[in-house]
Amino acid sequence: MKTTITPVGALTADHVRDALLAATAAPSLHNSQPWRFHCTPSAIELHADRSRALEVADPEHRELMLACGAALLNLRLAIRASGTLPDVRLFPDPAQPDLLATVRPAAQRPATPAERELAAAILRRRTNRKPFHPDPVPAALQAALRHAAEAERGWLAVLDPPQRLVLCGLARQAHQAQLDDPAFVAEWRRWTGRSGEDSEGVPARSSGPIPEPQDEYVLRDFSGGSARPRVPGKDFEPDPMICVLGSFQDSKHAQLQAGTAMQRVLLTATANGLAASFLSQVVEVPATRRELRHLIGGGLWPQIVLRIGYGSPVPATPRRPLEEVVTGELAPHRSG
Repeated sequence: MKTTITPVGALTADHVRDALLAATAAPSLHNSQPWRFHCTPSAIELHADRSRALEVADPEHRELMLACGAALLNLRLAIRASGTLPDVRLFPDPAQPDLLATVRPAAQRPATPAERELAAAILRRRTNRKPFHPDPVPAALQAALRHAAEAERGWLAVLDPPQRLVLCGLARQAHQAQLDDPAFVAEWRRWTGRSGEDSEGVPARSSGPIPEPQDEYVLRDFSGGSARPRVPGKDFEPDPMICVLGSFQDSKHAQLQAGTAMQRVLLTATANGLAASFLSQVVEVPATRRELRHLIGGGLWPQIVLRIGYGSPVPATPRRPLEEVVTGELAPHRSG
């Protein structure tokens, strides 16, 4: 059994399939993949799939919106790589609040080298929870990451050493608060430490080493208890680049745009040989998110905390097949 995808506007069936595969390669909380796509003859619709929300870690569905924003940017870039301009409308129908965006193929125009570079980085991007090398991220690359966030109406603050020290304490506080919540722990266990055959959740192979008391930032064990101790003497990087990515408001619209900004930052990092992982617990616990907002000035809304540096290769996390996330112009047929 195989699936044939029909054209959408000026996009060929192959272009549509490539664009959908790119969209579903976006990162999401615990690899929950909380999105659906509906294809019509003229557009690709992005819908939030709230049945896949993590109600304990993300009760307001803020991280769900970030994930969908990341998927939207991938979709846009893949369409641009095909030589087509995408016409994107956010929240086009007030009667359908979970219809987050419609993307219609518009005029034909060759992609720029920068657009092709970002599109090529989509399938290479990984969440890297392992220790990074100690080499610092050059100032020019830090500036490029900030500009990437600004291109999507977001902002990226690179924390200085005193701010990182405060963040370290907030990360520990948030981590302990979540461990003290049995509902969080039960949800965490459902989504992490998965086998390599699962198409969702975080597989054990994508975990970092067992957290140790001296670790300042990387506290979570995604392995389901199967992670190995690190090699003696191989600790996490001593001076990590820690960034806070956020928005100027905290509405659903702003959160969706923050997701596109987050993904442009991650793809820019990937294209420049950098790795990244998330310190999500700081923004998942309301008390520490309020403290983080105060830390970065009080007038901006932190949406995610990123750890960025030079890492070793890690495997991709699995994705659900398109047949599970796409409806509409999908015509199944049997091949002979």
